[in-house]
Amino acid sequence: MSLATRLANHIERSNTGPMWHGPALAQVLDGVTPEQAAARPIAGAHSIWEMVLHAAVWAEIARARVKGERLGDPTPEEDWPAPDAASADAWQRARDRLAESHHLLAADVRSLTDDALKAKVKTLDYTVSVLLHGVVEHSTYHGGQIMMLRKALG
Repeated sequence: MSLATRLANHIERSNTGPMWHGPALAQVLDGVTPEQAAARPIAGAHSIWEMVLHAAVWAEIARARVKGERLGDPTPEEDWPAPDAASADAWQRARDRLAESHHLLAADVRSLTDDALKAKVKTLDYTVSVLLHGVVEHSTYHGGQIMMLRKALG
């Protein structure tokens, strides 16, 4: 199995599982209602919904960067998009965006060569491989935060 295929599988698994450390993003979201997703049980913390959109945004940005696009930093509004009004349909759309962002990124990564993974991201000071591993780390980090918010919600 190529390095790109292994990395693509890891990107996809960071959302769907299985992960060795515990539940993946989609798994920590199982059973979360729109009201819970929008809640702020910890003062000053982002909501679950905001974290879901934020993780999706960074998978989308990584995908664009691999293609040589979106090389600048996102605006604060792009980085942390405001959730739609809490409804079952809007919450499902947010979860679908998260799944699709990771799936599409993984699909693109599968076609990369080892040389492409070792190359620096255009205008940035790190390699494509570092960027893609960062997506996995970022998703895992926010999955942990979501678990803490779920505990705070009771």
